[in-house]
This record gives sequence, structure tokens and C-alpha cells, in this order.
Amino acid sequence: MTGSKFDMVTILGPTASGKTELAVNLAYKLNGEVISADSRQIYRRMDLGTGKDLTEYRINGTEIPYHLIDIAEPGYQYNVFEFQRDFLNVYQQLKEKGAFPVMCGGSGMYLEAILKGYKLIQVPVNEERRSELRLLSLEALKEILRSYKSIHNTSDIENVKRAVRAIEIEEYCAIHPEADLSFPPINSLIVGVRIEREVRRRRITARLKQRLADGMIDEVQELLNGGLHPDDLTYYGLEYKYITNYLSGFLSYDELFEALNIAIHQFAKRQMTWFRKMEREGFKIRWIDSELRTEDKTALIIKWLEG
Repeated sequence: MTGSKFDMVTILGPTASGKTELAVNLAYKLNGEVISADSRQIYRRMDLGTGKDLTEYRINGTEIPYHLIDIAEPGYQYNVFEFQRDFLNVYQQLKEKGAFPVMCGGSGMYLEAILKGYKLIQVPVNEERRSELRLLSLEALKEILRSYKSIHNTSDIENVKRAVRAIEIEEYCAIHPEADLSFPPINSLIVGVRIEREVRRRRITARLKQRLADGMIDEVQELLNGGLHPDDLTYYGLEYKYITNYLSGFLSYDELFEALNIAIHQFAKRQMTWFRKMEREGFKIRWIDSELRTEDKTALIIKWLEG
């Protein structure tokens, strides 16, 4: 979007908040494309259980391009470092062709990995250095960290443990400059979709019923029939964990529905806890009411972009 100080918009929110619909409509208005930040939607053939809702990516006969969905095989344990790498490839491609990036998701760790600009490498633990650093005060650790970089993310200095890890990463990169793949700074407008607790609870329960009716159990059965071990699926949690236990005979259908419904509600609550933590750590999230019309939400976000 020309003339905006922002490089990207991030749409975040708990499950069932309507964030995907909003992100797609925003991308449509901005000549943009959606980059998914969902840790499970990356897997092929895991559609109903992950809530891909790919039909939402069509507006007025136009297919809105999306990325980082259906990029890995079930059973593979994709990680946040791979997500950063894949995100950056997509982001740079969109910038080169003039499409505005709209990141959308509810996976807090994936969102933070981009918005905080975590290092693109897995820095090993240095126990000897940690023991030395833990003897220092938080103020002393801050000074050491400042000798390596400007401190923009207050979470790096929130406590001694975080400061020690931040120093450990910087010192590793200083010794191994070839491994210092710093993530480029991205100035993103961050928009959170706020949904009232009772509305969220009703939507989650209704959506679970609909997805079960649409064949979510069959989806899991087909994955098992395709050679996936039950442990491979329970690893992905929520729908895949409980339905696999149901198909393995550990739960009745009623027990499945009750346990899964509760688990999804708890998951949504944990998502909101993570987003509030992000705010405490310095992220500015502009909250928008889920009950507003999509057109009004989109217009408000565009106003923020232009302002």
C-alpha cells in the first residue's frame, strides 16, 4: 500500500473470531495476499480439523492468494525456524511484485517470531556462559546486551532468564558471523479481533458441531488409513488428539464431543492470554470488535494504515 508507514498488516485473534474473513477482505481491498501464521494449517489433508475454511478466500469471484497453507505432509514436525524461513521467502516475493502482505493467524509463537524478528537460527545452549551471566544483576545484563545491539524488544530484558538467553544468542552470532541471519525489521500494523467470551463460546460449539457433521472424523480416519501412526496425529493436539482417541476406542462419541469442546474453549483462552502478554511486552495491538460488519472493520483498518 503506497503512502503507508506500515510494511504489513497482522490480523490476530482467538479461534472462531472471524479473523480469516477479515484478513481476506482486507487483502482484497489492498491488492494484497494473505500469509497464514497457523501452526497446523501448513499440513496437507488436515482441513476440517485445522479450520482452513479455504472457501473464505474467494470474494466477488476473485480468488485471494494465500501462502503457507498446505506446504507440509502430515506427520512432519514443522518448526518455527522453518516458518520464519518460509515466511520471509513469501514476504520478499510479495514486496517485489507490489502485493501488500496481510499476515493472519492465532499461533502466538509464529506471530511473535515474525513481529519480534527472532534470529533465524537455533542457537545452542552454553551452560558455562549461562552460569556466569546468572550471577549478574538485570541492569548489568542490559548493559552487556546493549553492547551488542539496540534493545527494541523489551521482552529481551523482562527478566534475568530472558536477558541471559538474548546475550547467549548475540555472543554466538558474534563468534559465528556466517550464522547471523538476522530477521529484517518489519513494521506491521497489528490488529486484534476481540470477541466477547459468550459469543466466542457459542461460535466454537456451533463450529465444532458443523465440522463433525462435515466429516472431520472421516478426515482423521483417512489420515490413519494413509499410514500415519496415532501418535503422529495426537502430536497435533485438539481435534486430532481427541478424534484419534475416539477412533482408537478410548472415548465414546459423547465423551469426544464434550472433551474436545472444552479443550477448544481452553485453547481460545490461552490464545487471548498470549496476546495480552504481547501487549505487556510492548506490542501495540489495535483491537476491533468482531461484531462490526466486515466492511466497517476493513474501512477502519485502512484508515489506520493511512494515518
